[in-house]
Amino acid sequence: MIIEKHYVINQHMMYMFGLRDRNAKECTLVTEFHRVFIVDRSPLEILDDSLRSIGFDLKGAMDTAKLIIGKSMMCPVMINHIHKICVFPDKSHKHEDTIWFNPLHILRTDSFKRKTNIEFRNKLILMIDSKLYSFNNKLKSAEQFSQITIENATNPVSYIIEPPKKVRKRKSKKKRMNL
Repeated sequence: MIIEKHYVINQHMMYMFGLRDRNAKECTLVTEFHRVFIVDRSPLEILDDSLRSIGFDLKGAMDTAKLIIGKSMMCPVMINHIHKICVFPDKSHKHEDTIWFNPLHILRTDSFKRKTNIEFRNKLILMIDSKLYSFNNKLKSAEQFSQITIENATNPVSYIIEPPKKVRKRKSKKKRMNL
């Protein structure tokens, strides 16, 4: 199997997950549409490298996702809004066995013995240890986050805040009646 030193997530990436090499170093198995290979970096390092290549970082991307989605756990990450690349984890990114998915390549999902079968656009099927309802919620959340982010980037909203008008002091009723 091919081992790459570095990798930047592109439109062909379907999913990736961490694994240990023979020296117990964390690496990543990346599955693209037409190839599978290992990268000599952890999944979080690949995410950060991919974001840094366009001037952002992983912490900022995760903070933004939390702000927009309103969740604090398992938020999707927008890798590149121009190429519409968004990824989401099947569990917290803190787990070593987290799988990161690109929702654009997921064709359909179904349940099998309380697990989830994921069929990709290239007809590859992956079974993960997650309930269908839970996985589909994460998938939908990633799709919505991607749409919101792309919309915000292409049609930014500007707000004009006018300074407050000076408020005239009114005389109390008693003083007005005496005049």
